[in-house]
Amino acid sequence: MVFGKLLEFSKPFLCAVTFSLAISGCSDESDRSPEPDAGSSSSSSSSSSSSSSSSSSSSSSSSSSSSSGGGSTGSSSSSSSGSSSGSGSELDPHLPPSSNFDLADWYLSVPSDDDGNGKADSIKEDELNSGYGNSNYFYTGEDGGMVFRCPIGGYKTSTNTSYTRTELREMLRRGDTDIDTQGVNKNNWVFGSAPESAQEAAGGVDGVLRATLAVNHVTTTGDSGQVGRVIVGQIHANDDEPLRLYYRKLPENNKGSIYIAHEVLDGDDIWFEMIGSRSSSASNPADGIALNEIFSYEIKVEGDTLTVTIARDGKDDVVQVVDMSESGYDDPDQYQYFKAGVYNQNNTGDESDYVQATFYTLENSHDGYDD
Repeated sequence: MVFGKLLEFSKPFLCAVTFSLAISGCSDESDRSPEPDAGSSSSSSSSSSSSSSSSSSSSSSSSSSSSSGGGSTGSSSSSSSGSSSGSGSELDPHLPPSSNFDLADWYLSVPSDDDGNGKADSIKEDELNSGYGNSNYFYTGEDGGMVFRCPIGGYKTSTNTSYTRTELREMLRRGDTDIDTQGVNKNNWVFGSAPESAQEAAGGVDGVLRATLAVNHVTTTGDSGQVGRVIVGQIHANDDEPLRLYYRKLPENNKGSIYIAHEVLDGDDIWFEMIGSRSSSASNPADGIALNEIFSYEIKVEGDTLTVTIARDGKDDVVQVVDMSESGYDDPDQYQYFKAGVYNQNNTGDESDYVQATFYTLENSHDGYDD
């Protein structure tokens, strides 16, 4: 499987079948918070999705505007692409993020409160894509990458949120404020298993989120159950989260782990360890990812099937497949959107302690979505 390059000098990734450990149960690793004006999520026991791991080398017909080069996603698709970036040599460190990345279908949350409303600031699509930058939270790095930085101390997006974030939220409306942020409408997408009426009303059907990034810093202070962890990609529904992608490096380790959580609608989280362990006492993962090491992820939804792929130059892909057919997201009222950036998963450490990641490519696509 090849779904892009790490940087211009990267070689194609190899594909392999890697079986990941599935751990079910409810956890407080994420507060599963909705948007600021959405309701809070509930949690109850549920017997949900099964999982398996697989990889594929078949070609894809998905179109892509990413100038870093597209590739196989493992299945054919007629998706059209949204945000993208150039390869490493095309990222200009002297330009704001929106000059290196098309951010027209994203808004950004940052942990400041410039408008004095007591909540994190939201930088809407038009402002974000017109040269916005913030030297504390969101800026272009010395290598041209798009830097997301988020300290423990800061404003949160709502009273239901336990953690701070510097994070993009997908906005398929691309600045058309006549379309509401929430709802089964042209701003959000739905699963291909949703009723036809929902698919026609939505901005897209199914979806792929691809990113190439490096995690530069994680927290080193605070409760042992929270230290070192950050979410770098998500699928968010109305109130729940079909997918959260975690990176975690403990202070005593020199490499970090990758794991995901799948939340059943109104139910429990089901955990899948992809590289290393999510344990707070995990030993150094032999095949882990170090800070500042570049890797790529692909989050893909086709109907009720979720596939997450982690790719690194010169190493086999790590692939986790989750069956979501019993998870409830094919409901006609459930809508989805991608998120990317850094969502700090520590609220017990020093306020100045922080998480940071640099993105080198970012691409979102959906069937029926014309950017």
